[in-house]
Amino acid sequence: MVIPNEGTEGSGLAGRDLLFAKNRRIEETELAKRGKKIPGKLARRAKQVLVLLMDVDGTLTDGSVTLLSQPDGSALELKNFSAHDGQGLTLAVSAGLRTGVITGRGSAALRRRCKELDIEFVYEKQGHKVAAYEDVLRKTGAKESEVAFLGDDLPDLTIMHRVGLAVAVHNATPEVRRAAHYTTKTDGGKGAAREVVELILKAKGIWEEMIDKARA
Repeated sequence: MVIPNEGTEGSGLAGRDLLFAKNRRIEETELAKRGKKIPGKLARRAKQVLVLLMDVDGTLTDGSVTLLSQPDGSALELKNFSAHDGQGLTLAVSAGLRTGVITGRGSAALRRRCKELDIEFVYEKQGHKVAAYEDVLRKTGAKESEVAFLGDDLPDLTIMHRVGLAVAVHNATPEVRRAAHYTTKTDGGKGAAREVVELILKAKGIWEEMIDKARA
């Protein structure tokens, strides 16, 4: 007489239970991922973007203004830029987006950084930024719905009220955050521009494709 191996049978049941639990966890993970998808209205705005414009101080930098005194009495301005932002903006250009900055200050460091990142439009010393913005519209032929702007402070509001995708950095002023269609999870100068690029490229469905094109 063959006596059933209760231990083996129990192991089989346990194995099936473990497999079921594993499959359930996979399903829950997929559902969680779906829950993190870009909201429909935001995705539609981001998908249309062809031109990405940004303020500089407080967005591509942390907003600090560091002045280094020189022997001749002049001062050298120093700026810190995020490598993560740099990678994101490089991917944006590789993906075919046209990029630009509009800032109230002038800086040799900024011009060098823009050259490194192939930023096409560089407008410095713009007390009022609308003229530069409208110049970009003329040069690109883009509709306002096809433009995204990343800002942090009051001078950015006039453009943010007009573009298709207005984005505020996490530590932007309350007025700018209220005007934004999206607020980044990161502060200015800490990866906010990278976050905007990811948002746009994911909305277009090409983020995964662009990862393989990342370069140092």
